[in-house]
Amino acid sequence: MADFNYEVTQELGVVSENAKGWQTKLNMVSWNGGEPKFDIRPWSPDGERMGKGISLTEEEMEQLVILWNDRDAEDAFE
Repeated sequence: MADFNYEVTQELGVVSENAKGWQTKLNMVSWNGGEPKFDIRPWSPDGERMGKGISLTEEEMEQLVILWNDRDAEDAFE
């Protein structure tokens, strides 16, 4: 597996927490020295390990918010 580095530049909030204490968080993360992106993924209680997640640019996050806000609420959760 290729080496990578990251820096959590801003913690925006906790989305959820499981019984083992892992928290799915929304953070701003710089991957390999790049521009920070919105990042959603689970983190261990000590913050040293992470699970699989998704990183989004500001434009992608804006589009995600638009899609969420434009959904038909009655059909969204059937």
